[in-house]
Amino acid sequence: MLSKLLEYPNDVIRLFYPRLCGGCEMALNKGEQHLCVHCRLDLPFTTFENMRGNPVEKIFYGRVPLEFATSFLSFSKSSKVQNMMHAIKYQERKELALFLGRLFGQRLQNNPYLQSVTTLMPVPLHPQKQQLRGFNQSELFAEGINETLQLEISKDNLIRPLQTSSQTKKTRIERWENVEHAFEIKHPKILQNKHILLIDDVLTTGATLEACAQSILDKVDCKISVATIAFAMH
Repeated sequence: MLSKLLEYPNDVIRLFYPRLCGGCEMALNKGEQHLCVHCRLDLPFTTFENMRGNPVEKIFYGRVPLEFATSFLSFSKSSKVQNMMHAIKYQERKELALFLGRLFGQRLQNNPYLQSVTTLMPVPLHPQKQQLRGFNQSELFAEGINETLQLEISKDNLIRPLQTSSQTKKTRIERWENVEHAFEIKHPKILQNKHILLIDDVLTTGATLEACAQSILDKVDCKISVATIAFAMH
């Protein structure tokens, strides 16, 4: 019996340590990666990629000038998308973040409003928070997206020197006040005349991305667009 098990070590590992779907948290079947077939076929796409005036764009109207804004998936509480975001951030499911980025990149590839994008820029974490977590999930999303788009990724120019409290349970105004001065650009000249695509995980009120975009536009003459993996529908 033992010799038979040793012939198939990967099957033994899966028996005692099953790989779980990032969406429904059920054990993945052989051949499934990151998400089970059911969850992958049931992903709640926003379909905003080619839509001017979509709900994500409207969040930023009158707040900060953007070329375009979109989100990949609709986010709601106790949903598979929330499970995926939680698995990435708190269970270190880095491969799931890269996988979602790749899927999003495929949908962005032919977007008519993003053809002039030169630079992907993930929203930074405060250094202490990144050290504690061990990674920045927005960087992983950007890397996944870039497998398709093949552009430059700027990871160190936009920084977050101010450590802020969690945005959870804050009102829109409180969220903005919390991050208004949280971001800085280290080398503005590098971004001159470029079209930057800011990448983040979940868009709720837009306060964080607004603060990022404004910190760039205050120092640089450039274009900015926004793309997030998920959008908390209002």
